[in-house]
Amino acid sequence: MKFGLDDYAHLESPLHRWEPRCKLMGLMGLIFAFAMVRDQRLILPMLGVSAGIYALSQLPVAYWRKRLRYPGLFLVGVVGFLPFISGQTVLFQLGPIALYQEGLLAMVTIASRFLAIITLSLVLFGTASFLTTIRTLRSLGLSPILTDMMVLFYRYLFELGDRLHTMQSAMRLRGFKRTRLTPRALQTFASVAGTLLVQSYEQSERIYQAMRLRGYGQKNVLSQIQSWQFKDVMGLGVVLALAGTFIAAEFWLSSGIL
Repeated sequence: MKFGLDDYAHLESPLHRWEPRCKLMGLMGLIFAFAMVRDQRLILPMLGVSAGIYALSQLPVAYWRKRLRYPGLFLVGVVGFLPFISGQTVLFQLGPIALYQEGLLAMVTIASRFLAIITLSLVLFGTASFLTTIRTLRSLGLSPILTDMMVLFYRYLFELGDRLHTMQSAMRLRGFKRTRLTPRALQTFASVAGTLLVQSYEQSERIYQAMRLRGYGQKNVLSQIQSWQFKDVMGLGVVLALAGTFIAAEFWLSSGIL
């Protein structure tokens, strides 16, 4: 089982070379700014900025399309019915089914924010290794316990996925078929989930004991990732200024100033 979150961390784009702390603060600031966008007039600039940053990262389009598959299905399930249940201005009606303008605009706004934020998140985590990202978070003040938990979770998620795949293969070889949700099939699924839970708990105890034997918990000094350079700070300033522009434009448009 492989998620491939940082498969392209070896590329040499400007975003790959950007100092990790500046990149994290800059892109997170832009993500928060995009999350505040409500006015439809800011949708195209927001999508344009996110597309430009993704192009600058030199990440393949197939990587974006593959990572967007499951979150996109979730988004469709959440906001796909808004045009039919929200609003007062009817654009189209077929029998009892009506398409409302307000719901359609709300769906477009939410979907656009979602695409822009997901795109920036993929750039943030796809242009550096996962370990580098965790070290960056820790150097910015995140709790060491949380960073250790994130690293262990990411590492052993693959192990649990491989174990689940092995158990599913063994079930198929023994004649189990997932054609119907019968009581026996549900009992089998419950047994598999319980087995994975018990095995993961036992493995976590063994891992913790091994870590303690190797000195885990002792105070150590976190090494700096790399020194800040003028171009890194300039890039951070440009991105934060862009985020501030979106926030100010949203405030002015919503208040009727523009």
